Amino acid sequence: MAAIIIIEDEQRIRELAAKALAGNGHAVRTSATAMDGLHAIVDSSPDLVILDLGLPDLDGMELLKMIRAVSDVPVIVATARGEEPDIVLSLDNGADDHLVKPFSVEQLEARVRAVLRRAQIAPRGTPVTIGGLIVDASAREASLDGRRLELSPKEFDMLRYLAEHAGEVVSKRRLLAEVWRQPYGGSDKTIDVHLSWLRRKLGESAAESRYLQTVHGVGVKMVEPA
Repeated sequence: MAAIIIIEDEQRIRELAAKALAGNGHAVRTSATAMDGLHAIVDSSPDLVILDLGLPDLDGMELLKMIRAVSDVPVIVATARGEEPDIVLSLDNGADDHLVKPFSVEQLEARVRAVLRRAQIAPRGTPVTIGGLIVDASAREASLDGRRLELSPKEFDMLRYLAEHAGEVVSKRRLLAEVWRQPYGGSDKTIDVHLSWLRRKLGESAAESRYLQTVHGVGVKMVEPA
């Protein structure tokens, strides 16, 4: 069972979606406006958000940006905006999936299952140690040579994923899918920027790498320093 918030101003769609998802055992909460939905997300920390873009008080794309500023909760955008630029923009702004109206209840349920499945990126187990780097997924903490690293949520998620797959070359596409949950593509610049920030906090650079080794044209690999 997942805790799901539906932010949708059309009452019929809101009620049909809520009934279907509740019938599958999910705990569903609904909001008809952007700001009520944002408050619900902050108050209840849901497992998933279903977001319409055509909201009465604020454009849903702006709400998506606000959600991403405070939470990494998976978001399915469910909207009448089905042109490719709209889909690309919603995914680049942090949506995990983009569902175009009209859609069936069955399709919505399938998208919910898929996004919730992807959201469980890796098991939370024993902290990973690589050289002087320790990454504790359960505590969401990382330290280097005994000093705690101050990381943003996405910096930590990327570091954790690379640490848990140490020795493997991880492509940017894979990072976008597994960490940013954008299986349909996204901007490589997002990965490049976060890698740059991570390298700086690990006391290295692309030219003088210690932990994050770039494999040109393929991806990046976490290694133990020589």
